[in-house]
Amino acid sequence: MSASARFELKMDVEEKDIVSRAAALVGTTMAAFVRSAAKEKARELLDLESRITMSTQDFQAFTMALNGTFTPNVALQNALSVAQKVRRA
Repeated sequence: MSASARFELKMDVEEKDIVSRAAALVGTTMAAFVRSAAKEKARELLDLESRITMSTQDFQAFTMALNGTFTPNVALQNALSVAQKVRRA
C-alpha cells in the first residue's frame, strides 16, 4: 500500500464552481480531478524542462565540438602536469 500525504487547497467560489463542473463532466470527484490535472501538468512541465532545445546552428556547433579534436587550454595542461606529479597511495 502506498503512503499518502495531505495537501490542502483554498479556492475562491468561482474556481471551485469551475472545478466542480469539470469534475462532474468526467464523472469524478473534485479531489480526483484536481489530482489528475495537477499530475498531468506537472509531468508536462518536467518533460519539457528535461529537454534541451537548440537552434540548427547551435546543434551544428555542438556536434562539431563533440566530434572535433580536443586541445586542452593552458590552465588544464598545468593542472594535468601537477596531477601527474601527485603521489597516490
